[in-house]
Amino acid sequence: MARMSSSSSLAAATANLDEALGFTIPHRNARGRIVRLGPLLDHILSAHDYPAPIARILSEALVLSALLGSLLKEEEGQLTLQAQTERGIVDLFVCDYKAGELRGYVRFDAERLAELPSHRDLAALFGKGYLAITFDHPLAQERYQGIVPLEGSSLAEAAQSYFSQSEQLPSIVRLAVDDTGHVAGGILVQHLPEGEEGRDRLHTRLDDPDWEHVGALAQTIKGHELTDPHLSLDGALWRLFHEEEVRVMQTVRLAKGCRCNFDYIKGVLGRFASDERADMVDEDGFISVDCEFCSRVFPISLKDLGD
Repeated sequence: MARMSSSSSLAAATANLDEALGFTIPHRNARGRIVRLGPLLDHILSAHDYPAPIARILSEALVLSALLGSLLKEEEGQLTLQAQTERGIVDLFVCDYKAGELRGYVRFDAERLAELPSHRDLAALFGKGYLAITFDHPLAQERYQGIVPLEGSSLAEAAQSYFSQSEQLPSIVRLAVDDTGHVAGGILVQHLPEGEEGRDRLHTRLDDPDWEHVGALAQTIKGHELTDPHLSLDGALWRLFHEEEVRVMQTVRLAKGCRCNFDYIKGVLGRFASDERADMVDEDGFISVDCEFCSRVFPISLKDLGD
């Protein structure tokens, strides 16, 4: 067997990063998404000097956002994942997905984090918290939001609770971050009502034999399989469901995306009255607008706004 060169190996690994792949298992009435993030993750995390536990929870949240966001059928749709807490070390995190673009931000108390004995305790990080998942469908002029308590030992468990409580849809969610912190992956597998997407959810049962079978297989996936950049996403699916008929969809390429450009911010400020904008001006003569997502500051003058 010919040995792969280091450059070829790197190219192969990179080809399996920053993408989402949808799939269905028709005769088992199941669907799913599998995601792996790499350079995109570094790009988002590099905007802030996050300590390892915070970088990890944000990485998991970004993977979850990609899993859920890639379910959207209309290109202009947006998925927003937000956690707000009471007395938590993390008091806010927000991620969103739109047309294959991801962004995310975490606000936290660094002093309290340093005193925390276990960084994997979800309750210690978030205190009494809630996870809000919002789907925006602008073409249909619809917005749907589900809110569930941030309970359980992981963000994946909280997401499973969301589908169980808000969607009444049996689901398996697995999230993983590798030891380097540079690669993260996840999988979402769901039982479809009546075997078809979009039909009334009348017959989704946790004890359905087809779902029990698929769910049991999905839970065997290992964290290193989700984060191994040398293993393609369809290869990971084959390992899980090689005895099943699996139909894969077109791969969705993922990228870091933030809407904090000069024209967008001008448009937002333009919605304020002239006297309100004048009150926002600092001593240097600018309205300074911060973007927490990418840690950039945009100085906008009143002249830029036509005042």
